[in-house]
Amino acid sequence: MTAELVRGQNHPLPVARLEIRVSAGKPVLAGATLSDEQGRVRGAEWVAHPGSPRLPGVEVPRQAAADHRLAVDLAALPEAVHRVQVLLALPTGTGGPTAFASVTAPFTAVTGPAGAEIVSYSITGLGAESAVIALELYRRQGAWKVRAVGQGYAGGLADLLGDQGLPDARQLADVIQTSVADGAARSVAPAPQAVAVRDEEPRPVRDEGPGSPGTSSHRPGGPVDYTHPRRRRTAPPTPPPTTPPASPSTPPGARPDGPPQPLAGDATGWSMEERLYNQIWGMFEDLARTAAAYRSAVDFADSRLEREIDEALSDPRGRTGPAGAEARRQAQEKRDGLTAQAREVLDRDLGQLLAESRVVEPALAPAFARWDHPVWHGYRAPTRAPLALRLGDLHLPVRPELRIPMLVRLPLERGLWVDSGRTGAGPDSASGAGLDSGALRARALDTAVALAVRLLAVHPVGEFTVQVIDPAGSGTGPLAPLTASGVLDAPPATGAKGVGAVLARLVQWVDLVQMAVRGDAADALPPELDTAEQLLIVNDFPHGFDDRALTQLRYLADEGPSVGVHLLLVADREDAREFGPVLDPLWRSLLRITPVPDDHLADPWVGHAWTYEPSLPPPGSAVLRTVLAQVATARRA
Repeated sequence: MTAELVRGQNHPLPVARLEIRVSAGKPVLAGATLSDEQGRVRGAEWVAHPGSPRLPGVEVPRQAAADHRLAVDLAALPEAVHRVQVLLALPTGTGGPTAFASVTAPFTAVTGPAGAEIVSYSITGLGAESAVIALELYRRQGAWKVRAVGQGYAGGLADLLGDQGLPDARQLADVIQTSVADGAARSVAPAPQAVAVRDEEPRPVRDEGPGSPGTSSHRPGGPVDYTHPRRRRTAPPTPPPTTPPASPSTPPGARPDGPPQPLAGDATGWSMEERLYNQIWGMFEDLARTAAAYRSAVDFADSRLEREIDEALSDPRGRTGPAGAEARRQAQEKRDGLTAQAREVLDRDLGQLLAESRVVEPALAPAFARWDHPVWHGYRAPTRAPLALRLGDLHLPVRPELRIPMLVRLPLERGLWVDSGRTGAGPDSASGAGLDSGALRARALDTAVALAVRLLAVHPVGEFTVQVIDPAGSGTGPLAPLTASGVLDAPPATGAKGVGAVLARLVQWVDLVQMAVRGDAADALPPELDTAEQLLIVNDFPHGFDDRALTQLRYLADEGPSVGVHLLLVADREDAREFGPVLDPLWRSLLRITPVPDDHLADPWVGHAWTYEPSLPPPGSAVLRTVLAQVATARRA
């Protein structure tokens, strides 16, 4: 399991050969300093930088770039070296940003030789700093650990190196910056590539202040950029065409008679999975921004219409007669023209997003794919956990057929609550009108089972388990795929006794693992303790729960995710009103989803109400049972 560090936090390093990956969105230079047990860098020869990229046990890139890979072999470091500090700095004299406030928060990750991620750290909170110590690898009692540092320096590389104790820090900083500038001058300019983003044109938006979600910084009179800030601006390299291009001037990824074609994986990242994840989030941001821009333009047109009509009617002589009618007609024509222009821009952007969605969906792996995706036909148990998981789809009323996958990072940071009541859908909703209370409850449990199957399917064998609490035994039908396949370690717990036994066992599990983690004594855990991540499905909550069981469940909701215990509640919020406010903290800690399409997800940044649609297999499909059979076979093997 990857550990996501915060500033000052440390983590043991299980292997000696490491790769440190850096992604900053803008070109930065990367280097490393070696220091002794007292933290002193003995001289310039203990600094790895683009002008001198190799030291014993350390190799850094030779040029500034947005993405870096640094190689470290802890076993090859000199005996006198007790610390390796990874530094990042902005190149000077290149016309680029001069402070990290203008750069996406740099993301760093430490991986093993096979690419398995050990820790990750996003360096947030930087402002006027132009150099930063990102990570520190240090030796403690014969073992190596990594610490998230994030110490920035407004004085740049010279101040950073000076803080390391180097006497000629400024001179060395100049040498490093010069080597980066010389390397950029020697590099060959990349060939022109097709631009794979929306056309940038001025759009009428309401000025809501700097940093507001509906606006973007731009030069007066210039275009407004509504694209996601982390999305690639150019298409990735494409293989040579099998047929001659239409003309020698046709760029890769573009048609000779139209705009550049969308490409799957058109985002930054170190793997196709990460590029697709970033691309999907970029599509989500683009849809949010373009819909917000359209709404702002319509609001502006309406307010302008009202203002012009008020001005025309402010003179009593123009209230009647042809002059007043003409003024109203002209004001209405201006309003209609503005809204038509805004709608044209909206339709263009939505069309491009829809085309991109049609390219991205077929390229998705099981963790991101819908249940009707062909990738499930060739499913095999994976060897590593995915980056994220698809919970369902999101869409807006402006283009309901444009569905954006709703992805959440793994491991889950909070539990899930599938609402089996009518609070969201309502009896008049088209999505819930044909379902009675019993059907909604069954659909809610179907949604929970589909999520559980997906979680089991996308994790390596033995790294994820599912337990079920069904106090009244009312979920026999929807739970059949799980119970019949044999993927559950125990049958669903029923009755108050069964509820108490499962909760007590999980609370004890969380306590033991937490003590081991906090005491850095993972080896001291009992050998029979299963350390796999666990999902607890609770059906018809809070039926069958007494005060003690409620307290235990709240404890699992708060403390469980940090050690790999996750909750999936199937419940009607109205059924829990009898418990009063005691359950309010539990509901607030869970992410609410619905078994039918419902517009309950509020977006405070742009004011949208996103419609969520659950990820369910097509009616009559046997995909869940087929996938579970593969999982069960892999577990037996």
